[in-house]
Amino acid sequence: MEQKIHQGRNVKRFREMLNIKQEALAYDLAEDWNQKKISMLEQKDVIEDNLLKQISAVLKIPVEAFQNFDEEQAINIISNSFDNGSIGYQKNDTCTFNPIDKIVQLYDEMIALYERILKEKDEMMVRLEKLIEK
Repeated sequence: MEQKIHQGRNVKRFREMLNIKQEALAYDLAEDWNQKKISMLEQKDVIEDNLLKQISAVLKIPVEAFQNFDEEQAINIISNSFDNGSIGYQKNDTCTFNPIDKIVQLYDEMIALYERILKEKDEMMVRLEKLIEK
């Protein structure tokens, strides 16, 4: 059983995905278009090729998208791709290192830096004392 693609419904879907109102689409198409004509267009099963090209240019979506998109197939693919309880993304919170070890390492580095500063201070004091004695 061949299911026919409803081009008008596809125009409506893509327009709504882009958050464009019917009035805005009518304004972009031509002066003789209005919201009511867009509404009637979105109810048509098949839309003329030249009009589809105009809509395609305004929405910046390929003509083939309006001609080939089938929501039933998309839903079928999604429902067959995910099992009950499955999700479309994965969150990985596992640390690849031990945070306590990192804290201890930083503490050790801080102590080493502090000791080096104290040593340099002592060396500077010795130099200053030598300069004062001369």
